[in-house]
Amino acid sequence: MRIAFFATCLADTLFPEAAKATVRLLERLGHEVVFPFEQTCCGQMHINTGYQREALPLVKRYAQTFDRYEVIVVPSGSCAGSIRHQHTMVASSYGDAGLAARSESVAARTYELSELLIDVLKVEDVGAYYPHRVTYHPTCHSLRMIRVGDKPLRLLRQVRGLDLVELPAAEQCCGFGGTFALKNAETSTAMLADKMTNIVSTGADVCTAGDTSCLMHIGGGLSRLRTGVRTVHLAEILASTESS
Repeated sequence: MRIAFFATCLADTLFPEAAKATVRLLERLGHEVVFPFEQTCCGQMHINTGYQREALPLVKRYAQTFDRYEVIVVPSGSCAGSIRHQHTMVASSYGDAGLAARSESVAARTYELSELLIDVLKVEDVGAYYPHRVTYHPTCHSLRMIRVGDKPLRLLRQVRGLDLVELPAAEQCCGFGGTFALKNAETSTAMLADKMTNIVSTGADVCTAGDTSCLMHIGGGLSRLRTGVRTVHLAEILASTESS
């Protein structure tokens, strides 16, 4: 299958390993991965902070860039959620009917990584090997907006060598929420403290998730406390093999 890859801003600028791992994984499974160089930001940051009109050029660019592909993958529940639930709204409000229809069509072909693997490619065992004790944090957008459910857990359970431990109060937000962490720093810090306490209680070596944004927030806290727990994107675990 030919799959177009939308890398996301955070992966492009701060966490390239998550993007590289996504490509390695899909190519190992026998698929062609295409990276359209015209891609930019999905516009989520603008939309969520009230700048919907300013996000229109980014919505338009995403639609124009990816319209020619039948399947698009995003290693982020957050960005996938924005594309699927916000793009058509912005296009309808500030663009035109043609752009709205195009955005809706492209959004319907856009999948978060675990959705792509299980729902489209029909695979749970991706041939990964990762000999570590791991706990999984279900990010808010993946859990509540695009509703990936237990798909990431189903994938992790098939990884050889991996000891998957349940995260207490897993569905509680980590406190990031984009600009929420900046505008409501004290509340965000309290939420992060609860999340870190639960992660450390599992005895895990690694905390994984499908969003680099939440992992950045959690990882920063765990690092400052010198817990020894690392944060690793789901794609990096699934791309790992005994020969890695």
